[in-house]
Formats: sequence, C-alpha cells, structure tokens
Amino acid sequence: MSDTPPDRLAADPRSPFYDEATFERGVGIRFNGVERDNVEEYCVSEGWVRVPVGKSKDRRGNPMTLKVKGKVEAYFRDQA
Repeated sequence: MSDTPPDRLAADPRSPFYDEATFERGVGIRFNGVERDNVEEYCVSEGWVRVPVGKSKDRRGNPMTLKVKGKVEAYFRDQA
C-alpha cells in the first residue's frame, strides 16, 4: 500500500469508494486546517467532504449528510 491515502474514500460499505484495508490503517482528515473525525466521505481533488447533519436519519437509517467545500488534506494516522 502506498504512503498516501486515496483521492476519494467513503465510510459506507455499499459505496464504490469504500476500501476496508484503508480504514484498518486509519485515515485522518484535515478540513480547512481543522482536524475532523466525523467525515462520512471525502474527495481531495474536488475539495469537499460529507459530514452528518445532527442526529437526523434518512428512511433507511443512514445519517443525513451535507456536502461542504473547502481545502481537504487526507493522511494516514499510523505508518505502514
């Protein structure tokens, strides 16, 4: 595995951008210079993250998310 995290990653196992091996290694997200731990999905090249909105859920029980644009930095929390 490379030393850089993927450009796009999702926490939902049904998403095509989900990668279990990457989550086992631990990915950290810095959004606009602030460490975020509630990111559901991110894309570094397009500059956005999806974060949950409160405790609201959709009809399938998944958290309602909001797409926020800004500077996204992804990194691995531990080394390979």
